[in-house]
Amino acid sequence: MVKRALLSVYDKEGIVELGRGLASLGAELVSSGGTARHLREAGLEVRDVSEITGLEEIMGGRVKTLHPVVHGGILARRDAAGDLEDAERLGIPLIDMVVVNLYPFERVVAGGPPEAEALENIDIGGPALIRAAAKNFPHVLVLTSPEQYGPVLEELRKGEVSLERRRQLAREAFALTAAYDAAIMSYLGEGDVFPAVLVERYDKVRDLRYGENPHQRAAFYSKYVPGRAGGLAGARLWQGKPLSYNNLADAHAAYAAVSEFPGPTAVAVKHANPCGVATRPTLAEAFAVARDADPVSIFGGIVALNQRVDEDTARLLANLFLEVVIAPGYSPAALEVLAGRENFRVLEMPLLRPEGREVRSVAGGLLVQSTDDSTVPFERWDLVIGQVPSQEIREDLEFANRVVKHVKSNAVVVAAGLRTLGIGAGQMNRLDAARIALSKAQGAARGAVLASDGFLPFPDVVEEAAKAGIRAIVQPGGSVRDRESVEAARAHGITMFFTGRRHFRH
Repeated sequence: MVKRALLSVYDKEGIVELGRGLASLGAELVSSGGTARHLREAGLEVRDVSEITGLEEIMGGRVKTLHPVVHGGILARRDAAGDLEDAERLGIPLIDMVVVNLYPFERVVAGGPPEAEALENIDIGGPALIRAAAKNFPHVLVLTSPEQYGPVLEELRKGEVSLERRRQLAREAFALTAAYDAAIMSYLGEGDVFPAVLVERYDKVRDLRYGENPHQRAAFYSKYVPGRAGGLAGARLWQGKPLSYNNLADAHAAYAAVSEFPGPTAVAVKHANPCGVATRPTLAEAFAVARDADPVSIFGGIVALNQRVDEDTARLLANLFLEVVIAPGYSPAALEVLAGRENFRVLEMPLLRPEGREVRSVAGGLLVQSTDDSTVPFERWDLVIGQVPSQEIREDLEFANRVVKHVKSNAVVVAAGLRTLGIGAGQMNRLDAARIALSKAQGAARGAVLASDGFLPFPDVVEEAAKAGIRAIVQPGGSVRDRESVEAARAHGITMFFTGRRHFRH
């Protein structure tokens, strides 16, 4: 039974209906400020918090419910004689229900206000009330959302609210205050990549049918970032069913890769690895060349494009079985063409920008690192052997070096004419990665370039490249045995560059 309820809400949705329902059950309504006015305007009898505390609201409303009488009335255990004796001795009225929602901090900071305005929208009294009531949930009901009002009223009309329901309400209350504090911490700590205590907020977007495999449960969560939509969670799905766990993982891999390139570029991905990448004067040409780079692997894959999709590109896309296409935009004609493939998932979102921090779960904890957010520009590469290459070869080297960064290690990429010819991914040794990339390239490797994500400590990769006719190699360098691969390049007339930056991807 609820004899006394404290109502203090920013969002007034449903509060009058709840107040009427409680009053009809004989509950006394206690409130303050705007909530009290709102309830009175609806004809409800309300007792002011200041009447209970003997202290008027002060400091522009900053302090109104932060008082021992209020919190004593909430925290008193009904089955603890000492608590009840203290309440009676001090004249503290018991509060059986707390109804609170919070200042809209997240909505306010999303608009990029001055810091003083953001600080004024940090709720203090609200979380304190919620936490006090949630702590004492066996005796006090805590409501934090209008969606809870109806079901709780229904139970009260039937008699008493079950302990199970009370525990669930408390759990939701603590989740709300935890998420609220995480949002504030994100706002105040933005730019601190490695804090002493890492607190991040993730909100569930939806449950997924399953994870990587059908026997695994899965859900998709959106990372809270003040003032910004959350990547794939904020993407627009123009058509097709929601993306699966693997779709989302592959879409991220494809879009992260294509976002690196300045010109019209297409990236096809299968199992989180690029299988075809190309840059061309038009997006349609780029996709056609990327598709033909590995026409077997692209089947059932994901394609990412870094420019608005036009009708010509859409027609090429529609002729292929793909799981997902993702791009920063689509022309109306392109969407009309793709609509002819109803199972085709068409996703739109801005190109990715580095977030500053990457997090990966491991047994018992998290690995956190700064994002691998750049490649070393050609001007800073070290030419360790060979002649200064032509503009065409230079562009191919830069292209291959961008691609290899997005291939799982050990990784080797063979490219020519701003297109991938062969990609060797995820091998336990670099020689096997090179052999796979070169075998995929076949005869087209003659005169092409090769990029490696890690250094070449032995001459073996260079020897294989020489057999295939590779003209130039770019690698990080840094091995104590660099000289061996450099000498092998010299012997075979291959130009070699060191970038000084490794791009492992595990």
